[in-house]
Amino acid sequence: MSDGKKREGFSSGLAVFFATLGSAVGLGNIWKFPYLTGVNGGGAFLLVYFICIALVGIPVMTGEFIIGRRGRGNAVGSFRNVTGNPATPWRFVGVLGVLSAYLIMFFYTDVAGWVYFYFFKAATGQLAGITKEQVGPLFKAVVGAGATSLRGAMSPVLWQWIVLALVGSAISLGVRSGIERITKTLMPLLFVLIILCDIRALTLPGAKDGIRFLFNVDFSKLTPSVILAALGLAFFKLSLGMSTMITYGSYFTDDNRLINTAVRVAASDTLVSLLAGLAIFPTVFSFGMEPSAGPGLLFMTIPLVFSQIPLGNLLLAAFFLLTCFAATTAMLSIMEVPIAFMVEELKLKRPLAALLNCIIIGSIGATATLSADGSSYLGGIHILGRTFFDLYDHLSSNIMMPIGGLLTAVFVGYVLKSGIVEEQLSNGGTLNNRGLIAAYRFVLRYITPALLLLVFLSTAGVIRL
Repeated sequence: MSDGKKREGFSSGLAVFFATLGSAVGLGNIWKFPYLTGVNGGGAFLLVYFICIALVGIPVMTGEFIIGRRGRGNAVGSFRNVTGNPATPWRFVGVLGVLSAYLIMFFYTDVAGWVYFYFFKAATGQLAGITKEQVGPLFKAVVGAGATSLRGAMSPVLWQWIVLALVGSAISLGVRSGIERITKTLMPLLFVLIILCDIRALTLPGAKDGIRFLFNVDFSKLTPSVILAALGLAFFKLSLGMSTMITYGSYFTDDNRLINTAVRVAASDTLVSLLAGLAIFPTVFSFGMEPSAGPGLLFMTIPLVFSQIPLGNLLLAAFFLLTCFAATTAMLSIMEVPIAFMVEELKLKRPLAALLNCIIIGSIGATATLSADGSSYLGGIHILGRTFFDLYDHLSSNIMMPIGGLLTAVFVGYVLKSGIVEEQLSNGGTLNNRGLIAAYRFVLRYITPALLLLVFLSTAGVIRL
């Protein structure tokens, strides 16, 4: 620590696990992962994804844990503390993480607002008996499509601000009273709710077709571009490259086994995604819906399908509630990056930092919300050929996060003293895992950077496979 003061941290290994899992689990688990698995070869895609998790996801996550726990600071301060050099240029990796977190929150809070809206509609019974003719216009209204005036486009912005108010209030309570308490409550509830949805979905007629769609092994679909998609998904799915795991790592207990935590988080995150697929696709196939509907599946097809089964509205409310949980825990981790930076670098009180971040994200993020659809109020404005919504997504996901992950791998693999890495991974020599540490360093130094460079060059459009 730079100032010698005692920092707040997580209270136990279980708290560490739930918090980091909450960071990894997000809206992508509920739809993107199972959909990509289904259309890209099912079990074959899963096999490639697991390999990518082992070679990229877990090494980078562990590297961020090392920087955070050793540095005991925010994204910028941890690099200064680890190197012992206040002016180290590596601190700009942390700055990049803070900027990435902002860009992600600009559009992520918008999508979370849609989820909160649908949960409210389901919980109040307003989606009961919804018809095919109604789902489309409802979704268009949620995203502000066709709005011709700012006043008419404010509904999705208000939901975005409601999300920010809830997340900001929770995170202002601190690490233990806010992040830890909420993630330890919400993550077990998420598993319970998703299993309830699975049980009902798997008992529907024709559910086996949905299972086959998700798990069918088809190696013929494993083209170079599909393999690259699995590699990119393994990286982005675990909230890497934007300093969330560095920030959370700074709150870890000294006895936490860093590699073990990374493995458990990656495995549990994948399990949540597969359970989501088992809730979605058997239901979709049972009612003859189109499984390749993209975001429309979550916001249009699912309400329509659930409305046609016994206790459907109750299950629909549970489904969107678990989606709210996933979105909320992910946003807590992302927002903690700039908040920790403001508290420790700018010396702001946490409640003030939370309020200031809500104002920044709500103000600039409104441009993403107002441009989510091409016919939205700001949908006609393009920068570098993209709407505000797409621009924030592209800059963070396709450029800044891969660079951040690549630089983290290089820093831990080549710049950070090997003694520090061994000390952190062996918990000061109390763990007999020298062979595991040697294997980790080999993968991080030679394999992970090469694969991350491939991801970055592909997503940046430099190479095409």
